[in-house]
Amino acid sequence: MSLSGSVIAIMITILVYMSVMVIIGAIFSKKNVNVGDFYLGGRKLGPIVSAMSAEASDMSSYLLMGLPGLAYLCGTAEVGWTALGLAAGTYLNWLIVAKRLRVYSQKIGAITIPDFFSNRFRDDRHVLMALSSVIILIFFVPYTASGFSACGKLFNQLFGWEYHFAMVVSAVVIIAYTSLGGFMAASFTDLIQSIVMTTSLLILLLYGISTAGGIGAVIDNAKSIPDYLAMTSTTTNSISGGEHTDFGFLPIVSTLAWGLGYFGMPHILLRFMAIEDKNKIKISRRIASIWVVFAMGIAVLIGLIGNTLTHGGVVKALATSSESETVVLEMATVLAQHSIPAALVAGLIFAGILACTMSTSDSQLLVASSSMSENLIKSVFGIKLSDKLSMAAARLVLLIIALLGIVLAWDQSSSVFRVVSFAWAGFGATFGPLMLVSLFWKRANKYGACAGIIVGGAVIFIWKFVISKLGGVFAIYELLPAFILALIAIIVVSLVTPAPEKAITDEFDAVSAEVK
Repeated sequence: MSLSGSVIAIMITILVYMSVMVIIGAIFSKKNVNVGDFYLGGRKLGPIVSAMSAEASDMSSYLLMGLPGLAYLCGTAEVGWTALGLAAGTYLNWLIVAKRLRVYSQKIGAITIPDFFSNRFRDDRHVLMALSSVIILIFFVPYTASGFSACGKLFNQLFGWEYHFAMVVSAVVIIAYTSLGGFMAASFTDLIQSIVMTTSLLILLLYGISTAGGIGAVIDNAKSIPDYLAMTSTTTNSISGGEHTDFGFLPIVSTLAWGLGYFGMPHILLRFMAIEDKNKIKISRRIASIWVVFAMGIAVLIGLIGNTLTHGGVVKALATSSESETVVLEMATVLAQHSIPAALVAGLIFAGILACTMSTSDSQLLVASSSMSENLIKSVFGIKLSDKLSMAAARLVLLIIALLGIVLAWDQSSSVFRVVSFAWAGFGATFGPLMLVSLFWKRANKYGACAGIIVGGAVIFIWKFVISKLGGVFAIYELLPAFILALIAIIVVSLVTPAPEKAITDEFDAVSAEVK
């Protein structure tokens, strides 16, 4: 089959997929009566949708590009410990945060994360709400931009489309279904996208093993590369013969620290707040935890298979970090050249990569939009709007934020995963400690809460751009020190300032009693 034929088949599959996303947005647009529906879906998420929506919005393009690429190039050490940290973080987030946040947020009438913090601590001056909203805008606008950029690069590589055109088209589709259908559209498209991701992973796994000559050939290839399968040592580049270094206690702790980020991810925490029945969260936890382990495990294995295919001459050598992240694209491209049906299947794989990115971008757009329209415009600045005007404002703000994301994504050379890593650390350090303290420590107060956000945010920037440059013990993922220092700040400041009023502690006790 000609290459042009395979490209057409791939394009048809992707266009069908993207059209379905927009149709879902149009369907759910009729169900948004007020901003509570638009931003939180009226708290009507079932256990399956809530689980898969949370995990799809979590994974982003890291699942089908970052993890396989890192495994392909460097082996199992760094990617393995990172995956373990993410899996543990996912499980613990569902175990200790989900139910309590669902109950607490409904009790205090919170529909956004800034709402929750402000109402939880009775911050009548809205200082905490303003801080939280600004943090969301600081980290989510570039995070969203990274998603747009990933989509643009995908279409550029696939079809040779000009990067800026491809990036804008992808952004328009995401904006369309998210602005039309709001939270429920984003959640149900996330469910579909998680299915597409899973199908893509399974297809690649089976195709890759078959083409490589069986799982035994994959294992033999991995064993032939020094340190490739080790968990305490690693190779910097298995393709061009890079250095072999120890992967000791400090790097392991640093990569495991990725799991701490979950406690502060607004787009994941919102799924907890939107769950319909708090008593079914256990079902969601099991589904989410199993899927994450399954998906990341296969993604890592695909990286190892891709390395085998390179050494077998099937896939070209991908000798740099940015090139290795395209190993899934390269494998799918080889698959597409077999036949029209194979090209359609390859199109589904490419749609899976789009799904990873889109499922995160739509959630981020909603969170950033709610922070601006609901928290800053209405609460902090005190501008009163009717339900109809609030819906219009919500969609307008979402559009403005998306446009800012497009502007930031205009530079094609920008690093998608560097931005994602930094934004993940930012949310994990500013919101993570505060969320845990808000849910589990009655003595915490609004002064400690503000201190935690400020310290967490400041340390992220200082550690990333100043302290980490010193190297050695300081060259760790900025999330870990920032999380610890933010937690200390919350505790110390809360203890040296007045205790919260009785109404707040009584409310805390009532939530604790209901959760048991």
